[in-house]
Amino acid sequence: MRGDDGQRPGGGAPGAARGHHVLVVPVPQLEDFVVERTRQYDDSFVSTDATFVHAHITLLAPWVVTPTRADIEAVGQIASRTSSFEFVLEELGVFPDGTVYLRPDPAAPFAALTAELVSAFPRCLPYGGRYEPVPHLTVDQLAVGVTVDSTRAALGASLPARCRAERISLQRYANHGCRTVAEWELGAPALSAVTSS
Repeated sequence: MRGDDGQRPGGGAPGAARGHHVLVVPVPQLEDFVVERTRQYDDSFVSTDATFVHAHITLLAPWVVTPTRADIEAVGQIASRTSSFEFVLEELGVFPDGTVYLRPDPAAPFAALTAELVSAFPRCLPYGGRYEPVPHLTVDQLAVGVTVDSTRAALGASLPARCRAERISLQRYANHGCRTVAEWELGAPALSAVTSS
């Protein structure tokens, strides 16, 4: 499975041990499935932080290395201007690197959030400029015995997943150190970020 720097966890991505920040929309409806698949590929990316949701749709990654108060407030302003919204996950796709993912429908609200974040943080190119940002939720990686059909069968009754985007989460990804750093409710006052040390 691909990590949020555009590499597979455990695949030798530069800086994996020291970590990086990611802005995501958590999708708790698929948490059990994603945790199980993450554990199979590299359990060092399975978080012990109870607030950390592994199943997510990435908005911007990698984000600021050392976020300032102004950076945190800027994300809060974007979240406060965005109402929560419903979406469905049902259609599977595959990226050229073999990443199997679910497409959110509609995708436009996620793309709009990414565009706002890139505008606010122009030095943070999505995936370091290596990929065009496509809203998605990673569920597996093509391999021997892993196909789109087998992934669909494994997801089973989980699909279609009817979800609601309710918050932006700032997550830190690192081997044995994945955790939630801050969260903002969509449509809530900008000062409502919940942070953890």
